[in-house]
Amino acid sequence: MVSEYRSKSLTERHNHMMALDQSALLDLLGELKLTDVSDRIRVATEKLYQELIDAEATAFIGAGPFERSSERTTQRNGSRLRTLTTTAGDLDLKIPKLRTGSFFPALLERRRRVDQALFAVVMEAYLHGVSTRKVDDLVKALGAETGISKSEVSRICAGLDEEIAVFRDRDLASLDYPYVFLDATYCKARVNHRIVSQAIVVAVGIAADGRREVLGFDVGDSENEGFWTAFLRSMKTRGLGGVQLVMSDAHSGLKKAIATVFQGASWQRCRVHFMRNVLSVVPKGSQDMVASIIRTIFAQPDAEHVSTQFAEVTSMLGRSHPKVAAMLDNARDDLLAFTGFPQRHWRQIWSTNPLERVNKEIKRRTDVVGVFPNPATLLRLAGAVLVEQHDEWEAGDRRYFSESSMLELKAMNAAIPASEEVNAIPELTAA
Repeated sequence: MVSEYRSKSLTERHNHMMALDQSALLDLLGELKLTDVSDRIRVATEKLYQELIDAEATAFIGAGPFERSSERTTQRNGSRLRTLTTTAGDLDLKIPKLRTGSFFPALLERRRRVDQALFAVVMEAYLHGVSTRKVDDLVKALGAETGISKSEVSRICAGLDEEIAVFRDRDLASLDYPYVFLDATYCKARVNHRIVSQAIVVAVGIAADGRREVLGFDVGDSENEGFWTAFLRSMKTRGLGGVQLVMSDAHSGLKKAIATVFQGASWQRCRVHFMRNVLSVVPKGSQDMVASIIRTIFAQPDAEHVSTQFAEVTSMLGRSHPKVAAMLDNARDDLLAFTGFPQRHWRQIWSTNPLERVNKEIKRRTDVVGVFPNPATLLRLAGAVLVEQHDEWEAGDRRYFSESSMLELKAMNAAIPASEEVNAIPELTAA
């Protein structure tokens, strides 16, 4: 039923949602008569939105509240509040929660914020006279080739900047975040009249309850230790705590920044990025063989076997590929930091792959623009994408790690005597 509903055309879905029963409309009219004239438009809009949301939820679930139906796919499980700002005023809406799966009404246009950001970037580039052929085509496609209002672009930018700033500055002290993923993706922007590469750095955390959150993001030079240090400290100032393991690539300066800001935490070097570095020094004809041998390290059932296999692989490759063996030996503690954590978490903490989908969405959106007129416009669009991603994770009922597996982590920590805790897990050093 759900797949059939999703495959319907936009027109069919619209018609279905608009089919509100007559009693609901009569109730709405009755309430409006009792409402103050100045607030009637807001109340009417709020009621209409809520009825449409409830109608879409009924179609999605296959049954109304308390209705028995063979087409029902799940049950309602309360609701979450969402305030929608409109020209009619702030609307307090209830989004139905489901026992299994997730639901978000098409009416609220989850991606509207991103589309606004993209429009603002394109228009700002056009207004500043730095647009490319690609941007010119987009201007025409948006129907804004003539009569572009600089004040309208400024208004959209100001609204988005305020919303993104609130998100970036939010308090993080209410939960611990044992796992933090850090990664960067690159775009072109104009800085001091030159086109340069700028990194969008992203921090994603796994909270103590197993949920995933976007903790922070910024635009700058990812190879600069000072930039990374300032970025990490900004999150710690907002209350980020309880960090036990940080996953990232070996960006120059990042390892030292992590050691400085998150003293006592372990660092997991991304095995995927490391493998790319290894294969860059291996002849093409031997790459598959070397990669397969190294992967056997990560296929072991427990920490003891991982350590033993690592030693055997290093010794084996030392005879045929001494450069690879040396790279493995130098990176041993950083590559095997994951073994100090619950085995159920290993596949998701030994690389930054969980950020791949996020980075791909950022690139999909930023590639539309090409060259950004300045770093602020890049931050605005990337920020809009990341806020939307965070909302999507928050709206879903599925956790990144189950509560039971997070309790395993808590139990492991409790079992480590305070005097041995720092040495229990290979600790990150600034060397």
